[in-house]
Amino acid sequence: MLKLYALAPLLVLLAGCAGHDGLGENEHIKVAESGVLPPPVRSDLLGENGDSPYLIGPFDKLTIDVFGIKELSQIEVQTDASGRISFPLAGIVEAAGKTPAEVETIIKDRLREKYVRDPQVTVNLKETVSQVVTVDGEVKEPGLYPVIGHMTLQRAIAKAKGLAEFAQAKNVVVFRTVKGQKMAALYNLQAIRRGSYEDPQIYANDVVTVGDSAARRLFKNLLPFAATLTYVAVQRIP
Repeated sequence: MLKLYALAPLLVLLAGCAGHDGLGENEHIKVAESGVLPPPVRSDLLGENGDSPYLIGPFDKLTIDVFGIKELSQIEVQTDASGRISFPLAGIVEAAGKTPAEVETIIKDRLREKYVRDPQVTVNLKETVSQVVTVDGEVKEPGLYPVIGHMTLQRAIAKAKGLAEFAQAKNVVVFRTVKGQKMAALYNLQAIRRGSYEDPQIYANDVVTVGDSAARRLFKNLLPFAATLTYVAVQRIP
């Protein structure tokens, strides 16, 4: 019995930390209904991602290839601060906010004007610094990570090397701007991993924040103290 009495203060403190997690009210942020965030529109992305078309942004690096023309093969270009590129015979191309396929069409049309018969142009993204997702909170390596192709919540957290020691997997918040409105939704990563819910898509400019489990952190901090109390209680047993 003395052992239980010694652990009682720890249990009381843990119980006090075991409240319900959720999203508080904020006049500037709208909480998504049913926990589902709508996708951003092109004006929100300003050069973003995805499975929805990737939009080129400032300082992105592209590889452009014109099939059959050695001088125009595998040329690497980087967009400037305004999202523009320069390509031989095509001149200055406003690439920001356009997909690689749209830039292909622009270059193709301009090359055709310069008497290049039926030019076959491909534009591929080599490196991006403008299309990133922020992963913060209780992950092993918080930071900015590029969004190329189809990015989901689980993949975004994997980019940050997974959950940290005190992460609360059922309390993961995604912040997003949709049509100029800041929005947020709460996700249960444990349920997503079990397949109970679909793994939501993550877009460039999203902010993913993994919550902190105060109870687990407190438990670890107080465990040595509880062990000491238990030891003292045992020593006092007649």
